[in-house]
Amino acid sequence: MASTFGEIFRIHTFGESHGGGVGVVIDGCPSRIAVSEAQIQVELDRRRPGQSEIVTPRNEADRAEILSGMHDGLTLGTPITILVRNTDQRPAAYDEMAASYRPSHADFTYDAKFGIRAASGGGRASARETIGRVAAAAVARQVLDVFHPGIEVVAWVKSIQHLEASVDPATVTAEAVESNIVRTGDAAMVEPMIALIKAVRADGNSVGGVIECVIRGCPAGLGEPIFDKLEADLAKAMLSLPATKGFEIGSGFAGTQLTGREHNDAFRMQDGRVRTTTNHSGGIQGGISNGENIFFRVAFKPTATIMSSQQTVTADGQNTELLGRGRHDACVLPRAVPIVEAMATLVLTDHLLRQRSRVGG
Repeated sequence: MASTFGEIFRIHTFGESHGGGVGVVIDGCPSRIAVSEAQIQVELDRRRPGQSEIVTPRNEADRAEILSGMHDGLTLGTPITILVRNTDQRPAAYDEMAASYRPSHADFTYDAKFGIRAASGGGRASARETIGRVAAAAVARQVLDVFHPGIEVVAWVKSIQHLEASVDPATVTAEAVESNIVRTGDAAMVEPMIALIKAVRADGNSVGGVIECVIRGCPAGLGEPIFDKLEADLAKAMLSLPATKGFEIGSGFAGTQLTGREHNDAFRMQDGRVRTTTNHSGGIQGGISNGENIFFRVAFKPTATIMSSQQTVTADGQNTELLGRGRHDACVLPRAVPIVEAMATLVLTDHLLRQRSRVGG
């Protein structure tokens, strides 16, 4: 079950970075939903390698093949299988890594857990696994459009190392984010961020940063009390992504500097519905959405593979040094934006279907 996510809209991803392919099995998708393969491909193209001068040059088309669960463009209500074949594998580039553990990668921990690992490209621990998540979320998006049109999920690069963008979550658009290869919503920060990534890559190094995401138009009432709170599932979704190291929602850690009088979101009636005057809660109270914008941040560490010699140990316990090889992102954030949106979409779809199963509609 370690590769399964969701309760009703449930996904199970499969595949390794340099194996025959990667993909996803979706179970629990309602029947008779019109699903566009083109829309799935759009989302896969947003996360694929080789899309710009600041990402890994691995040459993969990432073409989605729907193998089951569809007939004449409609979902059957049975499991949907989507496969993306790997076509640009270079396992020979990882021969040295098969014997030595790469610092800050999952090599040692996978050996400790399973006693075996696919060394090429990190195998199952590679970000290539997220293809299945993005494909599943493209289907989930089309489910949302049927049952609750108007929900928007927009993520953007907030910061890369010390460079920080100024973006208004209430007004930022997907078009603005997609208009630049960094995927930030602040036009003034595009060139400085590109320059930083290029400089770090030229030095054989890497950088991390923060992605912010807003969910607009989410109805009140999604989320479960106690263990399946909406923010808890969002946190699990985001921290399940490769290279993530932190999650904040609403005021986050900065909220600890406020008093209760400053932090509380006062209620008022507006246009016939309950609203809040502020949104320190980040759109979720008591684990349940309140109808305001849901706003959160995800921290990504610097890419673990760097083109410098580092101290490590071999699988048989010998101290050694290892030089990073292969094709990698010097900064994962631009390609992580659609993945953050995908995981948020999966959480929303699952909770919407859970709520519908409880109250109908």
